[in-house]
Amino acid sequence: MINYNVFGGKMNRAMVVLGSFNSLALPEQLTDKNQQKAVLLGWCVELLQACFLVADDIMDQSTMRRSKPCWYKLDGVGLAGFNDAFLLYSSIHSILRNNFRDDPCYMYLVEIFEKVLQQTTVGQSLDLLTSPTGNTDLTRFTQERYDAIVMWKTGFYSFYMPVALALYLVGIYDDQTHNQAKEILLKMGHFFQVQDDYLDCYGDPATIGKVGTDIEENKCSWLIVQALALADQRQKKILEINYGRDDPNKVAVVKDVFKELELESLYRKFERESYANIQSDIDNLKTDLPKELFLEYAAKIYQREK
Repeated sequence: MINYNVFGGKMNRAMVVLGSFNSLALPEQLTDKNQQKAVLLGWCVELLQACFLVADDIMDQSTMRRSKPCWYKLDGVGLAGFNDAFLLYSSIHSILRNNFRDDPCYMYLVEIFEKVLQQTTVGQSLDLLTSPTGNTDLTRFTQERYDAIVMWKTGFYSFYMPVALALYLVGIYDDQTHNQAKEILLKMGHFFQVQDDYLDCYGDPATIGKVGTDIEENKCSWLIVQALALADQRQKKILEINYGRDDPNKVAVVKDVFKELELESLYRKFERESYANIQSDIDNLKTDLPKELFLEYAAKIYQREK
């Protein structure tokens, strides 16, 4: 189960933990033992990611993940996949107990995994309540609601957490430093999620490893939020009739409206401007943290195709 669900992804979150540790650590902290601990924390983040994906695929009734069938779709798994998600999460705490219990950072590590689990499930709840299956209500799809879903569901665990783990491992615990890092990293998380929404509609399934289903699943995605802000009454009526329906013809009609509104061009403009704003925020960062850490992180996600 672990082999099937943890491996096969890009491992970006795990690599950010290790890269951040190497950027932040003092020379005397760059020991083989500490490097191994950073690797273990990276695996903990990937276990958390796998936990969320296994549960999310069941709730969204997705079919493909990382170019293969979702775990719950395999013979003999089904809804038992929810229990497997709990097993993946409990594995994190086994790793922490076995390898960090005597470290000064142990309680900080335990607390951040517990807090991020809560934050992400809050984001998932917002997502499910905003986009209930079989009940399309486009008035729910506001920019404010979208921003909240992204922050809670994606920003904390995908962007802030990998860097925070490295900060704790090198002994940086103060709230001011963490909050400054968090502010920039949550902006990156928002940027990343908008990319994800765009790729769900316009990405190549062979490249992104899954078939996009946000339109069928009635998701509060960046594209539908922008479309509703730009559409005239005729276009809004078309979206109301066709969005959130599991019908290829209706999905095609929604994409036609997206094309009329030139959302691909709007996305490219958003991507350029957001990346420039993130770089400016990094340049103006008032902290002792190395700016290269954030610049490298931002560069990894800019203009990604999967």
